[in-house]
Amino acid sequence: MAATRPLTVCDVYDRFMKGKKVAEDKWDYEIIPQNATRLKEKYKLNFGNKFVPEDKATMDNLFNAGLEMLVETGFYCQDNNRVMNVTEEEVWEGIKKTPTKIILGDGRDAARFYPRHGNSPVKPIIQGGPTGSPISEDVFVQVMQSYAQEGIVDTIVNGVLTTIEGHSAKTNTPYEIRATMTELRSVREACVRAGRPGLAM
Repeated sequence: MAATRPLTVCDVYDRFMKGKKVAEDKWDYEIIPQNATRLKEKYKLNFGNKFVPEDKATMDNLFNAGLEMLVETGFYCQDNNRVMNVTEEEVWEGIKKTPTKIILGDGRDAARFYPRHGNSPVKPIIQGGPTGSPISEDVFVQVMQSYAQEGIVDTIVNGVLTTIEGHSAKTNTPYEIRATMTELRSVREACVRAGRPGLAM
């Protein structure tokens, strides 16, 4: 019987807490490569000189191998060294419930995401930004503005403040929280300065 609903965040958390314990090196160097090799042979996957397969038979085999890999292998959580498993029905239910479009941002700056297939006429969404790179607080807004003002950029992703008010933005401290809040406000300010206040972050 098919799942009645896709998995929730709480479902995922509960499964990871109860999942099978597996050492990270065993996961990385035994389970993943062994399963991938077995499925590659089972589905006769050979891309030849093409990095992305274009013929339907190979694409179908690749999808089916990936689906089987996901169901048989599961997901790994490095924080607690446990594996979460899903059923094939749950995977299909999640796919069925996936939105066909997403709109991020606001007004004339909104970015519209649609499904894209091989050689799609729909242009890809371009995300601009330093993507988690460390940036000093004295130039943070200016750096983010330099990305926001580029017309080809559809959404923006921020860098990370190395300090906040002169203090190290150390993980698991109040300064990390303050730095994160400042990053959000600063990116929004950068977008306003660039004349694109509705740009999605």
